[in-house]
Amino acid sequence: MVDNNCLNMKYRKRRLTMAEELTLEKFEEAYNIIKKVVLPTKLVESEYYSNLTGNKVFFKPENMQLTGAYKIRGAYYKISTLTDEERQKGLITASAGNHAQGVAYAAKAYGVKATIVMPSSTPLIKVNRTKGYGAEVVLYGDVYDEACAYALELAEKESKRLLDRKLSKFIKMSVLSKAGIFC
Repeated sequence: MVDNNCLNMKYRKRRLTMAEELTLEKFEEAYNIIKKVVLPTKLVESEYYSNLTGNKVFFKPENMQLTGAYKIRGAYYKISTLTDEERQKGLITASAGNHAQGVAYAAKAYGVKATIVMPSSTPLIKVNRTKGYGAEVVLYGDVYDEACAYALELAEKESKRLLDRKLSKFIKMSVLSKAGIFC
Protein backbone atom coordinates (compact mmCIF):
# COMPACT_ATOMS: atom_id res chain seq x y z
CA MET A 1 0.00 0.00 0.00
CA VAL A 2 1.25 3.47 -0.92
CA ASP A 3 1.12 6.34 1.56
CA ASN A 4 -1.35 9.07 0.58
CA ASN A 5 1.39 11.64 0.93
CA CYS A 6 3.91 9.74 -1.16
CA LEU A 7 5.47 12.80 -2.75
CA ASN A 8 6.15 14.31 0.64
CA MET A 9 7.70 11.18 2.14
CA LYS A 10 11.11 11.62 0.64
CA TYR A 11 11.27 15.22 -0.42
CA ARG A 12 9.97 17.03 2.66
CA LYS A 13 12.09 20.02 3.54
CA ARG A 14 12.14 22.28 6.56
CA ARG A 15 9.03 24.41 6.54
CA LEU A 16 9.65 28.11 6.87
CA THR A 17 7.51 30.19 9.15
CA MET A 18 4.96 32.58 7.66
CA ALA A 19 7.16 35.54 8.60
CA GLU A 20 10.06 34.02 6.68
CA GLU A 21 7.98 33.23 3.61
CA LEU A 22 5.21 35.69 2.97
CA THR A 23 6.56 39.15 2.33
CA LEU A 24 5.32 41.72 -0.14
CA GLU A 25 8.73 41.70 -1.81
CA LYS A 26 8.64 37.93 -2.38
CA PHE A 27 5.05 38.10 -3.51
CA GLU A 28 5.83 40.78 -6.09
CA GLU A 29 8.95 38.92 -7.22
CA ALA A 30 6.89 35.79 -7.83
CA TYR A 31 4.24 37.76 -9.67
CA ASN A 32 6.86 39.34 -11.95
CA ILE A 33 8.13 35.88 -12.83
CA ILE A 34 4.79 34.20 -13.49
CA LYS A 35 3.14 37.07 -15.34
CA LYS A 36 5.14 35.95 -18.39
CA VAL A 37 2.89 32.88 -18.74
CA VAL A 38 -0.39 33.59 -16.98
CA LEU A 39 -3.36 35.58 -18.10
CA PRO A 40 -4.66 38.30 -15.82
CA THR A 41 -7.81 37.15 -14.05
CA LYS A 42 -9.94 39.76 -12.34
CA LEU A 43 -11.98 39.13 -9.24
CA VAL A 44 -15.68 38.60 -9.93
CA GLU A 45 -18.20 39.35 -7.23
CA SER A 46 -20.72 36.62 -6.54
CA GLU A 47 -24.05 38.22 -5.78
CA TYR A 48 -25.46 34.87 -4.67
CA TYR A 49 -22.72 34.07 -2.13
CA SER A 50 -22.47 37.68 -1.02
CA ASN A 51 -26.19 37.68 -0.20
CA LEU A 52 -25.97 34.24 1.38
CA THR A 53 -23.12 35.21 3.72
CA GLY A 54 -23.84 38.88 4.28
CA ASN A 55 -20.33 39.67 3.07
CA LYS A 56 -18.81 40.57 -0.25
CA VAL A 57 -17.64 37.30 -1.81
CA PHE A 58 -15.41 37.30 -4.86
CA PHE A 59 -14.16 34.51 -7.13
CA LYS A 60 -10.99 34.52 -9.15
CA PRO A 61 -11.70 32.64 -12.41
CA GLU A 62 -8.41 30.81 -12.80
CA ASN A 63 -10.18 28.37 -15.12
CA MET A 64 -9.55 31.04 -17.75
CA GLN A 65 -5.81 30.28 -17.75
CA LEU A 66 -4.45 28.56 -20.86
CA THR A 67 -4.10 25.34 -18.88
CA GLY A 68 -7.58 25.66 -17.38
CA ALA A 69 -6.43 26.11 -13.78
CA TYR A 70 -4.22 28.11 -11.43
CA LYS A 71 -1.68 25.27 -11.21
CA ILE A 72 0.49 26.89 -13.89
CA ARG A 73 1.42 29.57 -11.35
CA GLY A 74 3.10 27.28 -8.82
CA ALA A 75 4.70 25.08 -11.47
CA TYR A 76 6.20 27.97 -13.44
CA TYR A 77 7.48 29.69 -10.33
CA LYS A 78 9.05 26.49 -9.00
CA ILE A 79 10.82 25.83 -12.31
CA SER A 80 12.15 29.40 -12.22
CA THR A 81 13.88 28.60 -8.91
CA LEU A 82 15.74 25.56 -10.26
CA THR A 83 19.34 25.74 -11.38
CA ASP A 84 20.21 25.22 -15.04
CA GLU A 85 21.70 21.85 -14.06
CA GLU A 86 18.47 20.78 -12.39
CA ARG A 87 16.43 21.89 -15.40
CA GLN A 88 18.71 20.00 -17.80
CA LYS A 89 18.02 16.77 -15.93
CA GLY A 90 14.31 17.18 -16.59
CA LEU A 91 11.27 17.19 -14.37
CA ILE A 92 8.88 14.53 -13.21
CA THR A 93 5.62 14.63 -11.32
CA ALA A 94 2.50 12.60 -10.73
CA SER A 95 -0.92 14.03 -11.41
CA ALA A 96 -4.31 13.09 -12.75
CA GLY A 97 -5.02 16.45 -14.33
CA ASN A 98 -4.55 20.14 -13.66
CA HIS A 99 -1.12 19.94 -12.04
CA ALA A 100 0.04 17.78 -14.95
CA GLN A 101 -1.02 20.40 -17.45
CA GLY A 102 0.51 23.22 -15.41
CA VAL A 103 3.87 21.46 -15.16
CA ALA A 104 3.81 20.46 -18.83
CA TYR A 105 3.06 24.01 -19.96
CA ALA A 106 5.60 25.58 -17.60
CA ALA A 107 8.30 23.09 -18.60
CA LYS A 108 7.66 23.80 -22.28
CA ALA A 109 7.91 27.54 -21.62
CA TYR A 110 11.32 26.95 -20.01
CA GLY A 111 12.46 24.45 -22.65
CA VAL A 112 12.67 21.70 -20.03
CA LYS A 113 11.77 18.07 -20.58
CA ALA A 114 8.88 16.97 -18.37
CA THR A 115 7.60 13.50 -17.57
CA ILE A 116 4.14 13.24 -16.06
CA VAL A 117 3.05 9.96 -14.48
CA MET A 118 -0.73 9.68 -14.56
CA PRO A 119 -3.02 6.91 -13.36
CA SER A 120 -4.37 4.80 -16.22
CA SER A 121 -7.85 5.95 -15.20
CA THR A 122 -7.07 9.59 -16.08
CA PRO A 123 -9.59 11.01 -18.56
CA LEU A 124 -8.24 10.93 -22.10
CA ILE A 125 -8.79 14.66 -22.58
CA LYS A 126 -6.41 15.41 -19.68
CA VAL A 127 -3.83 12.96 -21.02
CA ASN A 128 -4.01 14.49 -24.49
CA ARG A 129 -3.84 18.08 -23.26
CA THR A 130 -0.79 17.22 -21.14
CA LYS A 131 0.89 15.61 -24.14
CA GLY A 132 -0.15 18.63 -26.22
CA TYR A 133 1.92 20.87 -23.96
CA GLY A 134 4.96 18.76 -24.79
CA ALA A 135 5.26 16.46 -21.79
CA GLU A 136 5.98 12.76 -21.94
CA VAL A 137 3.02 11.03 -20.31
CA VAL A 138 3.47 7.71 -18.56
CA LEU A 139 0.25 5.94 -17.60
CA TYR A 140 0.81 3.79 -14.53
CA GLY A 141 -1.41 2.25 -11.90
CA ASP A 142 -5.12 2.48 -11.33
CA VAL A 143 -5.09 5.32 -8.79
CA TYR A 144 -3.04 8.42 -8.05
CA ASP A 145 -1.05 6.83 -5.20
CA GLU A 146 0.30 4.13 -7.54
CA ALA A 147 1.25 6.73 -10.16
CA CYS A 148 2.87 8.83 -7.45
CA ALA A 149 4.97 5.95 -6.14
CA TYR A 150 6.12 5.20 -9.68
CA ALA A 151 7.03 8.86 -10.24
CA LEU A 152 9.23 8.66 -7.13
CA GLU A 153 10.94 5.56 -8.52
CA LEU A 154 11.54 7.21 -11.88
CA ALA A 155 12.81 10.41 -10.26
CA GLU A 156 15.49 8.46 -8.41
CA LYS A 157 16.32 6.17 -11.33
CA GLU A 158 16.57 8.95 -13.91
CA SER A 159 17.88 11.70 -11.58
CA LYS A 160 15.02 13.99 -12.52
CA ARG A 161 13.72 16.81 -10.36
CA LEU A 162 10.44 15.86 -8.70
CA LEU A 163 7.77 18.57 -8.70
CA ASP A 164 5.28 17.93 -5.93
CA ARG A 165 1.69 18.70 -6.86
CA LYS A 166 1.30 20.38 -3.49
CA LEU A 167 3.48 23.19 -4.84
CA SER A 168 0.44 24.75 -6.40
CA LYS A 169 -2.14 24.16 -3.70
CA PHE A 170 -4.39 27.19 -3.49
CA ILE A 171 -4.91 27.82 0.20
CA LYS A 172 -1.40 27.48 1.66
CA MET A 173 0.07 30.88 2.47
CA SER A 174 3.58 29.81 1.59
CA VAL A 175 2.43 29.16 -1.94
CA LEU A 176 0.49 32.39 -2.17
CA SER A 177 3.76 34.27 -2.01
CA LYS A 178 5.47 31.88 -4.41
CA ALA A 179 2.66 31.91 -6.93
CA GLY A 180 1.67 35.55 -6.71
CA ILE A 181 -1.80 34.16 -6.90
CA PHE A 182 -3.85 37.21 -5.97
CA CYS A 183 -1.97 39.85 -7.96
